Amino acid sequence: MSEKWNAGDPAVLALPSGRLVRGRGLREPLPTGPEPEFGVYLLGRTPPPVGWESRWLRWPDFRLPADREAARALLEEVWNRAAGERVEVACGGGMGRTGTALACLAVLDGVPAADAVAFVRRGYHPRAVETPWQRRYVRNFARR
Repeated sequence: MSEKWNAGDPAVLALPSGRLVRGRGLREPLPTGPEPEFGVYLLGRTPPPVGWESRWLRWPDFRLPADREAARALLEEVWNRAAGERVEVACGGGMGRTGTALACLAVLDGVPAADAVAFVRRGYHPRAVETPWQRRYVRNFARR
């Protein structure tokens, strides 16, 4: 098993199961410490290349994923891989899309959908999940 993220590091969300996922904004420098082993990048256009395994999900700023089925499958993969790998989820600023994805991961981890946004705002960033439709997407995520 690889070295995990540190649960006390900024931008690392500890899920109830103990899985750790780092969120970040791609407009900021790469944080110090170990690199991700797997990254998911939520952007409206193809992200720049990185030195680790990664996936791109087309997700325009302030919007929702272009392909909801692909988003769900990818978030399930993130959740599964976070059990033993350093996984990060990132968008441009690290708040809206990243926060929404982290809240969906919390739902997958057993947090009630109605509580997932508040959970992520407490554990990741107080401004995570920026728009009403992103909050609705999280609330409805468990129903898919």
